[in-house]
Amino acid sequence: MLFNEPVFGPIHSRRLGISLGINLLPTESKLCNFDCIYCECGWNTKAEKKKFNLRNEIKKHLESRLKIMKSENKYPDSITFSGNGEPTMHPEFAEIIDDTIMLRNKYAPAAKISVLSNATMIANANVVAALLKVDNAILKLDSGIDETARLINKPQFSYSIDKIIEYMQNLKKQMILQTMFLRGTYDGKDVDNTTETEINAWLDAIKRIEPREIMIYTIDRKTPADNLQKLSFAELDKIAEQVRKLGYKAQVAK
Repeated sequence: MLFNEPVFGPIHSRRLGISLGINLLPTESKLCNFDCIYCECGWNTKAEKKKFNLRNEIKKHLESRLKIMKSENKYPDSITFSGNGEPTMHPEFAEIIDDTIMLRNKYAPAAKISVLSNATMIANANVVAALLKVDNAILKLDSGIDETARLINKPQFSYSIDKIIEYMQNLKKQMILQTMFLRGTYDGKDVDNTTETEINAWLDAIKRIEPREIMIYTIDRKTPADNLQKLSFAELDKIAEQVRKLGYKAQVAK
């Protein structure tokens, strides 16, 4: 499932309501420094040199779509950076956030600006500064254990949970932590980030990060890896209850 426009939707998001999407990545293929086994965009490809969508094109498309929505009196709940990979990899991510805030204020002032990110670029001070400007900086952490995270997320670089947590702490409790829970098998190995050991490590990470909120969800669409299983709402809510007992707000996507 690839998004073939720089601005797409609006679509109904399980977590964000009526969401107008922004895709900073190529429209013909995925571009990400993760290769998650559950990614709805499929696997990474290496066939051609990939190009980010240009800042001025994104601004033009977003303004056009917001004008139309305003004329129809249909406003988005969220303007959401997601798309075909990791949005914060864009070299002008911070400037595009500024453009988006300006257009949101002009055409849809009640809309939130949200960024769905795998948190891999938050060692970059400009990325962190931009994320602190948006309403919902939603950052991924699918496990508190390195081995499990590497199996599920397949990072294309040296990846350390401790380092990611350290950088997340720079977001001053403004971030939302997002976690995908799933079970199954991949590459001959069991995949399950719902065991007692996994949940305890994940809860310890939450206590270190101190996020504003935690979003919990599971598989919703076809995954590139076979043999993955979604969790029931009851299972997800049981995990969420453990988060709530720590004093944090937890949202379960239905």
